[in-house]
Order: sequence, then C-alpha cells, then structure tokens
Amino acid sequence: MAGRPLIGISTYLEAGARWGAWELEAALLPAGYPRLVQRAGGLAAMLPPDGPELAAATVARLDGLVIAGGPDVEPVHYGAEPGPRTGPPARERDAWELALIDAALAAGIPLLGICRGMQLLNVALGGTLVQHIDGHAEVVGVFGRHTVKPVPGTLYAGVVPDESSVPTYHHQAVDRLGAGLAISAYAADGTVEAVELPTADWVLGVQWHPEMGEDLRVVRALVEAAGAES
Repeated sequence: MAGRPLIGISTYLEAGARWGAWELEAALLPAGYPRLVQRAGGLAAMLPPDGPELAAATVARLDGLVIAGGPDVEPVHYGAEPGPRTGPPARERDAWELALIDAALAAGIPLLGICRGMQLLNVALGGTLVQHIDGHAEVVGVFGRHTVKPVPGTLYAGVVPDESSVPTYHHQAVDRLGAGLAISAYAADGTVEAVELPTADWVLGVQWHPEMGEDLRVVRALVEAAGAES
C-alpha cells in the first residue's frame, strides 16, 4: 500500500441514516466512489462537510480530490432563483465543497468533479447551470446509459480518445462556462458532458457517474496525476 496517493472524496450529510438498531445523522458516501479510487490504485479518504475555513488545511493533506455527485447546487450560487424542478438546498455541503474546490485549485492538486461535482466546479469559476433537462434521468433512482463524444486535443480525449457509453443520472447541466473552463465532451443531444481547466495540471469534471461502471480510465488518470504530484 505504501506510495499510493491519498484521494479525498466529499460526502453526503444526511439527517437520518439507519443501521442495526440506530437511526442517526450520518456522513455517507455510496461505496462505488471509494471502491473506484481503490481499484484505480489510490487510497480513499471520506471528507464529511466541515467549516469552509478548514478546506485549505484539509486539501494540504491530500494528493488528489474528488467532488462526488449528489443534490442540486443551490441556484443562489450562480445568481438564479430556484426553478420548479430544482431540489431542496444542501447549504452546508455547497459551502464545504465550493471551499474544497477553491483550495484544490489554489494548491494545484488534481481535481475530479463527478456529476454535481462538475456542476459545482463550473459554478465555483463563475459559470451557470440549466436547472432542468429531460432525457438524462429516465427512471427515478435508476442509472441509464448514453454515449459521450470527446473533444479532440483535450485532457479528457487524451484519457478516453473514443466515444464511450457511460452511466448517467442527472437533470441539471452546465449552461454558461466558468472562467477558464473548456468543454471536453458532449452527449449526442449537445449536453456538455465534461469540462476541464487547461491552465491547470489536472482539473476535470464529468457529468456521468464512473463509480457506477467498470471503466477505470478517468479515475486512474486522476490517481496517476496525484501520484506524480505527491
């Protein structure tokens, strides 16, 4: 295990989770996330929501960072009112993950945003979101699949050079790009499926859920970049 890079993964904070006889507030993470990091050669560390002022100190202990999927980003963060299909806010998580993203960008550590994490990366850099799209979450609670096409010459295309089928479940999407971001993959309907920060060594957001599939390439690239930085 020695020498494996330490990859932090942001978590959910849920008011009530049940195990055995207990039902308590819990910091949760679907097991697919740490398993994906482990299978890709990294050590996985769960990061429960904390004070935003502690984000830089947290990131300083890490070799890489994953911002996990989850609830809708509160529209106040990109200057919009909530639409009728936008879910309830997760304010503590928003604040913590925005601070983690800022800290990771400042520290120059490899960063991967997954689904909500990609959207939050876009918002952190001044971008906006489409609050509802159809066709990317067909059945409630069931992941679908569709094809994404990489943009040649991008970081993502260097990792996954061909069109690929990915596990997907989302109803929001990138609208106006954040400062410095470039689009690195699209769905067939034109939805932005990946973004990256060309001025950074390794910053990528993907709209799909690699933790629900078998393709390790994106997370393996993150882990390799994190190992090179450590």
